[in-house]
Amino acid sequence: MSETKPPLRLLIAAPRGFCAGVDRAILIVEKAIEQYGAPVYVRHEIVHNRFVVDSLKAKGAVFVEELDDVPDGVPVVFSAHGVPKLIPATADARGMNWLDATCPLVSKVHRQAERLVEQNKHIIFIGHAGHPEVIGTFGQVPDGSMTLIEDVADVAELPDMDAAQLGFLTQTTLSVDDTAAIVDALKARFPGIQGPKGEDICYATSNRQEAVKAICVQADKLIVIGAPNSSNSQRLAEVGERLGVPARLVQRGHDLDFDWLGTPATLGLTAGASAPELLVREVVDCLRERFVVTEEQVKTAEEDMVFKLPRKLTE
Repeated sequence: MSETKPPLRLLIAAPRGFCAGVDRAILIVEKAIEQYGAPVYVRHEIVHNRFVVDSLKAKGAVFVEELDDVPDGVPVVFSAHGVPKLIPATADARGMNWLDATCPLVSKVHRQAERLVEQNKHIIFIGHAGHPEVIGTFGQVPDGSMTLIEDVADVAELPDMDAAQLGFLTQTTLSVDDTAAIVDALKARFPGIQGPKGEDICYATSNRQEAVKAICVQADKLIVIGAPNSSNSQRLAEVGERLGVPARLVQRGHDLDFDWLGTPATLGLTAGASAPELLVREVVDCLRERFVVTEEQVKTAEEDMVFKLPRKLTE
């Protein structure tokens, strides 16, 4: 009976969920299956979301970690996170039909890295060790051209270097506030270090973090829909926690921990850039089983970015 359910004001962040890069990557796999027929192989998870990966598997995509796992004569797609240069070169050497689903904003960072190296600069790269985007970016330039740092403390550990010979770049899915602090520390230690012309952190990451800040002003707790290996989703939960709002990352509605949730008066809800809107509705439906939910959307930005598909799929 509805009268036994407590009321819940649900603040849903906008923008949330899929960004233009994720939309494009998923569409590339779907169009490749349409054009070439199944199976189409995909190197690495196309985006970090189990639901999306399983949906594409059902349509005929086969996910592998390395090119060695791809048989000859079938198309292969490279994930949205980007790949080292060695990967397309190896694919070419094998005569493979490959499609690059790297987000154009990640590709932009790749080109910046190449230009800095052409200027004989050493690159300080701000990112998370082991993340596919970091591995892909490091793979654009010769070994030894880049040094990875993850936090402000790492800046102090860097050896003395000539600032005029240094540049910095960042992963696209980092915490905006953390990265600003690291960049400030870099500039203080190496005045004159060359940075990117624009922000490397992508518009979608920044916008989703701003939307979370807006809902956390009023929310008692925060739920972020996203995978544990999704950098941008993890950062959204961190934004909430830093504002004093307990936050949890969930992948599906059935992952909700109602013991942890309790009976908040106001709950914030968002989704990482690789989580589809379908999962937002699934979580809301699960909340409706326990609460009388009143939904409010908190919009902080409009997004109308669209990226072109590879020419192979449009000609």
